[in-house]
Order: sequence, then C-alpha cells, then structure tokens
Amino acid sequence: MICKSAAARRYYVRFAVTMTLYVIALCVTVEAFVRWHPRGALAYLLALMPAIPAIGLLAVFGLYLAEEKDEFQRMLGVQSMLWGIGGTLSVTTIWGFLQSFARIPHFQPIWTFVLFWGFVGISTPLLQRRYR
Repeated sequence: MICKSAAARRYYVRFAVTMTLYVIALCVTVEAFVRWHPRGALAYLLALMPAIPAIGLLAVFGLYLAEEKDEFQRMLGVQSMLWGIGGTLSVTTIWGFLQSFARIPHFQPIWTFVLFWGFVGISTPLLQRRYR
C-alpha cells in the first residue's frame, strides 16, 4: 500500500503504534518469565499480554479496509491478506506432516503470527508491482 490516501496514512500510524505495543508487551513478558518465573493468574496474564496487540493488528487492518475509499487499494489489501493466510497455512501444514512423519522439530505456534505478517509483507509489494 502506497501512502496516498488518508486511510493509508492512518493505517501506517495505527500499525506502527500497535506493533510497538506488541514488541513492548513481548519484551516485558519474556523478561518477567526469565527473571521472576511468575505462576498462577499472573503467569496467564503475562503470557496473554502480547496477544492483545497481535490481535489488534488484525483490527487495524480491518479498519483500513473499512476506511479506504479506493476499491483497487482495498482489493490489494484483501489479496495480500489472502496470500498471508495461504502462505501460513501452506508452511504450517507442510511442517505438520514433516513433524509427524519425518520427526523434524516441533513448530512453535507463536511463530504463526510472524509467519502470517511476513507473507503479507512479501506479497503486498509483489501485488503492487503486478498491477503497475
């Protein structure tokens, strides 16, 4: 998404803020577990803390799609999300079969979030270039 519209500019600001909150929450959570080994309700709260901004990133993207007036830009956004979903499903499915039958290391589900946004990030400029 090229930052041409007001909706795109708001999206980039919201994305940056939410991603910053995610990184901070993740760092706080990791540091707390490494240093203090929390238990009980506190451990659950800390473990869930990074998930809130992670889910928020999906809401931020949904807001962008709702606010963007340019149908072509919305279509590009939806396609990049579909490529993100498809790439993530492909990698995790392949990994699952390899894990079950070839005994490769266990896939940590926490990496699904990173994998998804990585595929979205790769597909977006490729889709933009495709339609130039």
